[in-house]
Amino acid sequence: MRIAVMGTGGIGGYFGGRLALAGHDVAFIARGRQLEALRTHGLRLESQLGDAQLPTVAVTDDPAQLDPVDMVLFGVKLWDTEASAKLIEPLLTERTGVVSFQNGVVKDDILRSVLGPEHVIGGVAYIAATIAEPGVIRHSGPLQKLVFGEYDGSTSARVQEFYDACVASGIDAEISGQIEQSIWEKFVFLVGLSGTTTTARTPIGPIRSHPRARAFLHDVMDEVVQVAQAQGVPLPADFADGRLAFVDTVPADMTSSMHHDLDRGNRLEVPWLSGDVVARGNALGIPTPCNRAITDILSVHSEGRAG
Repeated sequence: MRIAVMGTGGIGGYFGGRLALAGHDVAFIARGRQLEALRTHGLRLESQLGDAQLPTVAVTDDPAQLDPVDMVLFGVKLWDTEASAKLIEPLLTERTGVVSFQNGVVKDDILRSVLGPEHVIGGVAYIAATIAEPGVIRHSGPLQKLVFGEYDGSTSARVQEFYDACVASGIDAEISGQIEQSIWEKFVFLVGLSGTTTTARTPIGPIRSHPRARAFLHDVMDEVVQVAQAQGVPLPADFADGRLAFVDTVPADMTSSMHHDLDRGNRLEVPWLSGDVVARGNALGIPTPCNRAITDILSVHSEGRAG
């Protein structure tokens, strides 16, 4: 497949790297120090599943320099979604798919408004990966899974082709016939993990083991479930209980990318995570006091140290 990776962070760098190692024609779109490192030294993956080095990679900061592709893996920070979507328009043919592995549930609404719904494929990534240093992606733990699918539930040729490419590249992949529900299922966990670890400034271990913090984590996730149900997404009433049980299975030192961003003084995605839950709850008449507390507390840091 011809694949473009829009945003070569932890997710785009890792999965794009695995696809490139398997022989697919992958072009990376990056900027700043990441762009320069990829141009100079290529891409390095550090993972317990196997380290790898791509000495040379196709990389640019201008998607218009690339030929059209079969699939775009979209992984920029949420505040860059609209502007970045406009930049990838030259890459699209009639059948090109754009699959976002960003955080949040609003991402595909933005992509549809810019690119048209016919290009947008729903997607969810399960992985702990980050830029260890420019040009180096560090993958923590064994989990590296992509779930994706057409919003109408069909298994299109482009989705099947991408699935086959992922499997051949050693990526754990799944085609979902209910991708909107899959995205909300991850959103429940993600909002809980990102909100509590960033606000408490600690990995998940101390949060899940402290009774009051554990109860707060549960309630943060349950508010997301209630908002999803009010929007017509059929999550079970006890879904937050199941997610809390899942939290007990992850490594105690697991944390969120937003917690890393806070430590580094970077801008935070909180307006698109807990903040989005609050906004949707207000519109639907669903109380979201825990997510509002997270949003209000982190608003002091949401623009980063330069903000």
